[in-house]
Amino acid sequence: MMAGDGRWQAPIFALARKASETFSGSSSHVLAKVAEPTSFVNEWSVPALRDPMSMERTNLLNMAKLSIKGLIESALSFGRTLDSDYPPLQQFFVVMEHCLKHGLKVKKSFLGYNKSLWGPLEMVEKLCPEAGEIAASVRDLPGLKTPLGRARAWLRLALMQKRLADYLRLLITRKDLLSDFYDNSAVMVEEEGAVIVGLLVGLNVIDANLCVKGEDLDTQVGVIDFSMYLKNDIDDYRSGERNGQVAAILDQKNYVEELNRQLNSSVHGLQGRVDNLEKSNSKLIEELAIAKNNIIKLQEENHQLRNENTIILIKAQQQLEVTQVDVDVELDTYKQSRQGLDEMYNEARRQLREECQLRQDVENELVVQVSMKQEMDLAMKLLEKDIHEKQDTLIGLRHQLDEVKAINVEMYTKMQTSDDGMKQKNDIITRLEEKTNQITATMKQLEQRLQEAERDRWTAEDGARKFKHDFANKADSLQKQIAQREKQMLQLETDLKIEKEWRQTLQNDLERERDIVAQLSAEAQQINGLKKEFHRLQDENSQLKGICEEQEQALEELGCKLSESKLKIEDIKEANKALQGGQVWLKDKDATHCKLCEKEFSISRRKHHCRNCGEIFCNACSDNELPLPASPKPVRVCDTCHALLLQRCSSNAT
Repeated sequence: MMAGDGRWQAPIFALARKASETFSGSSSHVLAKVAEPTSFVNEWSVPALRDPMSMERTNLLNMAKLSIKGLIESALSFGRTLDSDYPPLQQFFVVMEHCLKHGLKVKKSFLGYNKSLWGPLEMVEKLCPEAGEIAASVRDLPGLKTPLGRARAWLRLALMQKRLADYLRLLITRKDLLSDFYDNSAVMVEEEGAVIVGLLVGLNVIDANLCVKGEDLDTQVGVIDFSMYLKNDIDDYRSGERNGQVAAILDQKNYVEELNRQLNSSVHGLQGRVDNLEKSNSKLIEELAIAKNNIIKLQEENHQLRNENTIILIKAQQQLEVTQVDVDVELDTYKQSRQGLDEMYNEARRQLREECQLRQDVENELVVQVSMKQEMDLAMKLLEKDIHEKQDTLIGLRHQLDEVKAINVEMYTKMQTSDDGMKQKNDIITRLEEKTNQITATMKQLEQRLQEAERDRWTAEDGARKFKHDFANKADSLQKQIAQREKQMLQLETDLKIEKEWRQTLQNDLERERDIVAQLSAEAQQINGLKKEFHRLQDENSQLKGICEEQEQALEELGCKLSESKLKIEDIKEANKALQGGQVWLKDKDATHCKLCEKEFSISRRKHHCRNCGEIFCNACSDNELPLPASPKPVRVCDTCHALLLQRCSSNAT
């Protein structure tokens, strides 16, 4: 499971980091388009007519970037745990609801046609068992009656767990399951869904404490409030510095998380290898134990064979003694049958030779068993050597882990060198601007020279006309002058052609320089947008500081009142203990189940103290109120104390 997460999280984390790097540029671009609706229509009218679904996806992606960026920045400047009344958090849930609703298929039921977000979100429970807890909590909430309300509660609980990005990542990877709920051009099916899930990783730095039980999630109107993202363009520098600080903090956090995930994946891989080596070592130890058992069995068999050999030798000696006695007796008594006795003697010797041969075979088998024992000893030594080699491989893997850490440090240095390259590019841009200014000056000079040449030509043509008209009789003398004038005109025409060619080349160079200047102006506009965003964030920072100071004053007043109320509560508790005969008030950490129904407490099933007995119950088992001797007002009591108190009151009344 962990190895699979590591393989998937690497591209998603890189995508999230790329989105976070282009955050400021994209947000200022979208704000400029919202502030100038005419330019927005002119730029995007043609793609919208061609593909409206892709236009909706890009708009939802831009709104998700804005809402997530605003939520992270405001939460970091707020410096406290967010609650459900925080406006940027409410707008974030509205934008996420629109993203999840995009391209949702309409399903037919008995009551008509409906679109339900709860269907795809409920499938996360099957993909990730950890999501079963929040799904069960959502189903157990008594105030939710619609699937839309359950989906909204699920989003809030997943954000509190800091697992919203992980759950949605598991969902978008299963295209076969999403095809049952979404169209092919929906946000969750296309690449924009993966980008939004990557952006949600940044929300892990936020702590949220949302009360889902008392909130009416069924009837809320999910409308995006664009006024939160339209700010005045004043005081850019401070907010730009703060935006840079926030971006640097997020980049450092993303880098550290990626480094931790890579290290965790490598550690898990090494642990897997260590486990495999331990398993192989245990198998070798088992094989060694089996070999030792085999050696013991062979030794026992060898001992049995030796015993049998001794028995056979004893029997052979006894038989030999018997035969020798018989031979002596028969030699004395049956001398005539000596030939038969010799044959019997030869037969006995033959049997003795066979017995000796058997003894030799048994001794050979004993030698073979001893050699087998020596081979087993060698095998044991080889196994021990293999174990030592595997320990050396473990040490080598640890050295590889150190090398991976060194590579990560080198990557960080390369990133710093890339920042130096960006500074060099900015210097080149300034040089190009100076060159464009020089080229425009030379163009003006060439245009002046061209105008002067054209004036000379016109003057020459007018002079020729005057000479032809006034001095028609003096043709011979004037033809020479006309020839000279024509030569001058040809020279002027050649000069004019040269000037035109030079002008054409200069115009081409000027167009190239203009393109470069247009690119530089676009980058300058982006920088101006960043400055405006900086001013806006600076204003938000000053406003948030004022709000923070007001809230700190309110908290100080509430702290004084809370200390006074705590003193009063302690007095009331002491009076209550005195009246109730010293009953103990049970601590919250000591109770995990309801004392009456024995159900486990969770996010939806809260703990409640009975003011009479001091035990902890759930809401269903303590939904009663009665006045007690310590407090004249009705307070919460459990079902058993409620019945006892009512019985006591009825007995006192009778």
